[in-house]
Amino acid sequence: MSVAEHEKVSGVEIELDHVTKRYSGTREPAVDDFSMVVPAGKIVVFVGPSGCGKTTTMRMINRLIEPTSGRITIGGEDALKFDVDKLRRGIGYAIQQAGLFPHFTVAQNIGVVPGLLGWDKKKVTDRVEEMMDLVGLDPRDFRDRFPRQLSGGQQQRVGVARALAADPPVLLMDEPFGAVDPITRGNLQDELLRLQTELKKTIVFVTHDFDEAVKLGDKIAVLGNRSSILQYDTPEAILANPADDTVAGFVGAGASLKQLTLLRVRDVELKQEALTAGIDESPAEVRQKLAGQRRQFVLVLDAKRRPARWVHGRELVSATSLENAGRPLRDVVSLQSTLQDALEAMLAEGGAVPVTGSRGEYAGTIHLETVIATIQQLRDEHADDHEADESEGAPA
Repeated sequence: MSVAEHEKVSGVEIELDHVTKRYSGTREPAVDDFSMVVPAGKIVVFVGPSGCGKTTTMRMINRLIEPTSGRITIGGEDALKFDVDKLRRGIGYAIQQAGLFPHFTVAQNIGVVPGLLGWDKKKVTDRVEEMMDLVGLDPRDFRDRFPRQLSGGQQQRVGVARALAADPPVLLMDEPFGAVDPITRGNLQDELLRLQTELKKTIVFVTHDFDEAVKLGDKIAVLGNRSSILQYDTPEAILANPADDTVAGFVGAGASLKQLTLLRVRDVELKQEALTAGIDESPAEVRQKLAGQRRQFVLVLDAKRRPARWVHGRELVSATSLENAGRPLRDVVSLQSTLQDALEAMLAEGGAVPVTGSRGEYAGTIHLETVIATIQQLRDEHADDHEADESEGAPA
């Protein structure tokens, strides 16, 4: 498949044209006459109830499930005409609980597809290290670990790295973050959005969580029985105008509050007032800095300028190194995080939260007052829109 043979390929368009899947012995098809264009370089999220056919539809793209009829093209090429193994090696695939090979190390798991594609050993090793760095796992610490030695969030990062290792234009993700805790899930979502700003893959993402769909999707397909498309539009459009009562049920109560998931941390002003110190600086020097600027806390950054710890001045008196002084950060948010994520992180941290940039580097802090002011602005705008609608509907 030619789309898999280019080493640097951004996303390509996927088209499903009247695709149907029937299983023998059943009256109704599992997927009935499904047609959709997934734009190149965008994230399209399939959301719907369990059993509606969303995962079946997605798996027909890489032919883990063979369609009964219809046509699927990837980058203009007919996916049904290719050798199925070559097709799958050209499409990244990430699933819930990562699906890692338990007897392979992290490096071996990530290098599976490049190895199958015949890459030489050095190229595979270099790519594995690049991918680990990209998903925020230090190769020195994690390369030789086995999946059982990783947390759930770390396993999912390895799963994403493996899916991206051969630089496929298309990535399929089947509820990949559904089995981790809410904070880790939010961080993994942020990581995916950060990666997407760099890589611009075409991503089809399956979830049953509408909030996740709103956060991640450039477009959302709300699916009903047999993968019928109830609405296919941007998150903003679906929140503002659900197509019918079923879609409105997915949106749920508090649609206006869900607008917070459409606003990103990058959309608001960050503060730069936090005093920072490198992790290799001496505690005595940092203590002098704090005293000179009449500050109580310092934010310690690691060797890659990533936020690592908050340290109070009094904790520096007996500290011999900044590596273990103070307390590690409970939570950080990225420029890709939603304002809802930022609010949750502030509750966990008990105050202002550090914000990271595209490679995890420190970019500033976000404060509760900033988010509250944004919420108030949203309320005012909604009130103005409501008054305008009422005035337009009033009799002359």
